[in-house]
Amino acid sequence: MSVKMIMVAGTLLGAVSQVTAEEFQMPPEVTPALRAACETDVRRLCIRDNPTVSKVKSCVRQNFMNLGRRCQMQITLAGLKP
Repeated sequence: MSVKMIMVAGTLLGAVSQVTAEEFQMPPEVTPALRAACETDVRRLCIRDNPTVSKVKSCVRQNFMNLGRRCQMQITLAGLKP
């Protein structure tokens, strides 16, 4: 594969990733405050290949004690049980 083809493929993949991220709907329980408090921890601990909402929720429950205190507090304030 030529360098030009690799660059085009990379650009297309980047565009698809951006569209997918923009079209993705967060579950209703993920408030802006919860997202702000937890996004970094969740990305670090729970986002792997082919993440789904159910996989991420399960991971957050399993890793509750490894989340930052701010994230733990927002989860608790939202009434979501770890």
